[in-house]
Amino acid sequence: MTKFGFKGMGKLLADLEKAEKGMDKQIKKWFEGIGYEFLAIVQDEIIRTGTTDTRALLHSFEYRDSANVYEFSRGGMELTVGTRLDYATYANDGHFTINPSTGKDRRWVPGRWKANGSFEYDPNAKTGMLLTLKWVDGSGYWDNAIAIYERMFKRSLEKKVQQWLDGLGR
Repeated sequence: MTKFGFKGMGKLLADLEKAEKGMDKQIKKWFEGIGYEFLAIVQDEIIRTGTTDTRALLHSFEYRDSANVYEFSRGGMELTVGTRLDYATYANDGHFTINPSTGKDRRWVPGRWKANGSFEYDPNAKTGMLLTLKWVDGSGYWDNAIAIYERMFKRSLEKKVQQWLDGLGR
């Protein structure tokens, strides 16, 4: 019978055990950072695509805004990012201008027209515009942000894993 030994195996095992203890914290901190990055990309895409907005949509993708969703689960190993605004999906995907509460093909939107030709929504205004049934294209801001971030995430993950591996020997 022959016994094999490897120099440094004890140190490697000790280093791996030490790294494992701090890994959960590091992953949660890294997830938090990528969540912030993703929120910034979504906001950039809302602006870049000219998504019609009263600023509520844009602000709902700010960390800790009341309409923002930013939740950790599974012990900090899963991050959910999004918005609680109902119209966010319509702005991304597109929609018909039918009144969802009545099902009618016309609806009154209170607000006012600005000098630059844009419309400003104001639920208390006596003026406004009458919308008739038509399709409004979505801007795809969310889909664009996901595509951009998927490319960035892969590079970020590779870099982070290499940092963690490099840190094992310290």
